[in-house]
Amino acid sequence: MMNLLARISRQFNDSAQTKLAAMEALSPPIAQAVEAMVASLLANGKILACGNGGSAADAQHFAAELLNRFEKERPPLAAVALTTDTSTLTSIANDYAFDQVFAKQVRALGQPNDVLLAISTSGNSPNVVEAIHAAHERELRVVALTGREGGAIGPLLDDADVHICVPSDRTARIQEVHLLVLHCLCDGIDCMLLGEDA
Repeated sequence: MMNLLARISRQFNDSAQTKLAAMEALSPPIAQAVEAMVASLLANGKILACGNGGSAADAQHFAAELLNRFEKERPPLAAVALTTDTSTLTSIANDYAFDQVFAKQVRALGQPNDVLLAISTSGNSPNVVEAIHAAHERELRVVALTGREGGAIGPLLDDADVHICVPSDRTARIQEVHLLVLHCLCDGIDCMLLGEDA
C-alpha cells in the first residue's frame, strides 16, 4: 500500500510541476486565444471544437462551458463540439475516411468569423490536421492545443493562428494542462465579456 501511496503522490507532484513549468510559456498564447475567441463571439461567430479520445471529451467540455455557463451567470455563447453527432461521424468515416470526420463539418458549418479549437495531445492526429486545412480554406482562425513540440500541427499554423503547445512528452500531463488551459480560456472570455468584477 505504501508503494501505491507514493506513486499517487508522485502523480500529483508531477502534474503540479508540469503546470507550473508551463505557466510562463503558455500564458501569452492563452491570452491571444481568449482575444481571438472574444472577437469571434462579438462578431456573431462561433467556436468549433474537435479532438479524439480524451481530447474529444475536452472539446465537449469546452463547448458545454460556453453554451451553458462557466463560473458566472451570463447569456449562452456559441460553441459546437464536432465530436458528438454519431450519425455524422460514422457516415463520413464510412463513406469517405475517418481523416475527414471533422474537416467536412468545418467546411459545412465554418464561417470567416469563426474559430476552430483543434485539440491533439501529440499534434499528429490526421483528422485534426485535416480540420485545420478546412478551417484555413473557410478563413477561420485556428487555436491549436497540442503537446510534444506541436507535432505535424505546428508547421500548419499561420500568423493569424494561435498555438498553445504544452512543454511535455507525457500524454497524461499534457491532457491535465489542456484542461487547465480550457478553464483559463473560459475565465478569460467571461472576464472580457462581463468585466473583471463579474
